[in-house]
Amino acid sequence: MSKENIENLEKMTFYPVGSLNEFLVQIGRVVEVAEHQIAVFRLSDDRIFAVSNQNPHPKGGPLAEGIVSGHYLYDPLYDWKIDLTTGLVQAPDTGQVQTFPVKVDGNQVFIAIENLQRA
Repeated sequence: MSKENIENLEKMTFYPVGSLNEFLVQIGRVVEVAEHQIAVFRLSDDRIFAVSNQNPHPKGGPLAEGIVSGHYLYDPLYDWKIDLTTGLVQAPDTGQVQTFPVKVDGNQVFIAIENLQRA
């Protein structure tokens, strides 16, 4: 991680969203932070990723019910493959879902929502 990224993370406000054991491996869970739904995924290597629970497909839909394989999420409605590390939809489809910084301190999971876009 670059020095600039570390400095940006230090300026963000992280909000507690639950303990690590509340996030089942490879199962999405929706948390609400500041009235926004965020889909949280715990990978088999215990890394945690958070993305907006809004499918980037033009017809929308939830992402938390998707299937996780590696660091990819397969959305439940359109089978789009989404990289959880970047939020980018993989070819041949296009799009991007908003990602959120996550940190684990002890057994507590925190999500930063500084860049959360309000509708």
